Amino acid sequence: MANLQEGGSGEHIWSRRNLLGVGGWLGILGALHAGGVAMVALLFPRVLFEPPTTFKAGPPSRFNVGEVSERFMMEYRVWIVREEGGLYALSGICTHLGCTPRWFGAEDKFKCPCHGSGFRRSGVNFEGPAPRPLERLKITRSDDGELVIDKAVKYRHELGEWAKPGAYLKYSRASV
Repeated sequence: MANLQEGGSGEHIWSRRNLLGVGGWLGILGALHAGGVAMVALLFPRVLFEPPTTFKAGPPSRFNVGEVSERFMMEYRVWIVREEGGLYALSGICTHLGCTPRWFGAEDKFKCPCHGSGFRRSGVNFEGPAPRPLERLKITRSDDGELVIDKAVKYRHELGEWAKPGAYLKYSRASV
């Protein structure tokens, strides 16, 4: 009544129906906008550029017999082990929780600092919680005679894959 006495008509500019109608249209326009943005995003695929999985490690003669080379540990997390009859590459990732073990030459073993897993020079686990041996990586020779390590191809001991070609590279001075 006070509104009528002061000269007001009693009607508001926005009725409840108008307000709900505008809110509905804003919701529809917002959904269309989000759909349009999603369609435009499909035109630009997300690509993850990762470093290559293969690398050259140099000629086999660079590695001494009986040596575990840590030359590529920092950059690639790979050890290269040279034996009398050949070479193999071990992944530097513990099979327990993915920590990086360390090579202890005096004790002739790899030891994981996280939970104490121990691995022999061959990569076979002998102590700690690691459920399986370290993985071997594919090792081959390129046309120019250098070692090529492929981290994408892994060989697991418990599956009998260490006997497969690529898990071990036979090499002797006479085969040069």
